[in-house]
Amino acid sequence: MSIFINRIKELEFLERKYASKEAEMIVIYGRRRIGKTELMLKLCEGKEALYFIGRLESKEDIIKRFNNLIIGFFNDKHLLNSPLQNWDSILDYIAEKADKRLIIVLDEFPFIVNRCPEIVSVLQDKWDSKLKNSKAMIILSGSSVGMMEKYALDYKSPLYGRRTGQWKVDKMEIFHLNKFFPHYSIEDLILVYSCLDTIPGYLSKFSSEKSLDENIAERMLSKGEFLYEEVEILLREELRDPSNYMSILSSIAGGTTTFNEINNRTSLDKSLLSKYLSILENLGIVERAIPITETYKSKLKAKGALYFLEDNFFDFWFRFIYLNKQEIEKGYAYDVLNNIKKDVNGYMGRKFEKFSMKIVPIIGNFNKIGKWWDKKNEIDIVALNEEKKEILFGECKWSSKINALEIVNELSKKARYVEWMGDKRKEFFAVFAKSFSKRIEEFEGRKVYCFDLKDIADALNNHMRPLSSKRIKV
Repeated sequence: MSIFINRIKELEFLERKYASKEAEMIVIYGRRRIGKTELMLKLCEGKEALYFIGRLESKEDIIKRFNNLIIGFFNDKHLLNSPLQNWDSILDYIAEKADKRLIIVLDEFPFIVNRCPEIVSVLQDKWDSKLKNSKAMIILSGSSVGMMEKYALDYKSPLYGRRTGQWKVDKMEIFHLNKFFPHYSIEDLILVYSCLDTIPGYLSKFSSEKSLDENIAERMLSKGEFLYEEVEILLREELRDPSNYMSILSSIAGGTTTFNEINNRTSLDKSLLSKYLSILENLGIVERAIPITETYKSKLKAKGALYFLEDNFFDFWFRFIYLNKQEIEKGYAYDVLNNIKKDVNGYMGRKFEKFSMKIVPIIGNFNKIGKWWDKKNEIDIVALNEEKKEILFGECKWSSKINALEIVNELSKKARYVEWMGDKRKEFFAVFAKSFSKRIEEFEGRKVYCFDLKDIADALNNHMRPLSSKRIKV
């Protein structure tokens, strides 16, 4: 199955740049397996395009491969006897050929820079002197977010100021999950999301013809499988010494959420821990969470921030694979799976919250969605519409036969402690659960929305269109 699903906004951006009458230098970056290569190959379909992927090989082999690509594309037999010797001559050649629209993709650009560090300054020179006046569309792409920022986006890079656009390719939307697994129930899709997130390269490793249990046991809990070692490989690729990062991530996955708790668990120097957490946050692995009602200034200096693993795949891996590696190495995949299933409800609580947050936009036009807490209370979901002074309070229960009246009654008591807009605000409530024993439509004059798994499935199938009272029973 092709893993090119959706990516409409990304493709529209690239097509718009392709259609421009100017030279373009675009930076495309994002973590491994997110779908960058498929995106660029889709763009290149039916167009004049040179696609070159960097590999860990010698400089001489890189230049030789690029020569072979050019010879094949332009059918230039002359280069067989007089090949281009360096990046100066290669970029000069491309500039001459780009008298009409020509895409040049340098995929895994950091691998090329690793063996040919001069390419960055050479590309700067040739862009300024020739390429910016050509019809070339140059795309620099890479999976190492840190390296791409260093070589192509950082103000210290020779390429700073030359790029004409950039796009960080992120995770897919949740409503595309059923395209990977059309036969799965909504409960199974939420479970898939909770262990793989919405990363195309990971989702494609599961077979839609196998049960969820089989996929987890055979593709995640089995030695030698791609998903079994992916976390360690990704960290080694991004970070020089991943050992301290592993300790931090294991600590957070284990339930330590405050800075001081993580510091006590890891015994790292506080300044180093702050630096490491910032790097992990930038990579999209860790989330530094602040109560959603905090102002921007208070967020910057807030001491009560909580840390979570933003990436579900990392969270699942550290919580269930990392701690069971000894048993997995011995081949006890299904034994480990049975132990995971005993603990899965505790793990699913926060994951169901994250999933439910993505459903909230169908209720109303809320511009901020997140969690809220103080020293005594916590609310799973709080959504704000600052213009209309509307606030939604939501509770998520990964359980069946929930009494919505009881939940909303408790939720309304906690809502009183949320300081936002005073008595000018208009309040709503939402309850998300597997199923309900009792639904309600309002509570003390305030609208209540009840979503069970069927309602959530309907929302996904309708691609998250705004709420219709006929479609969602409340």
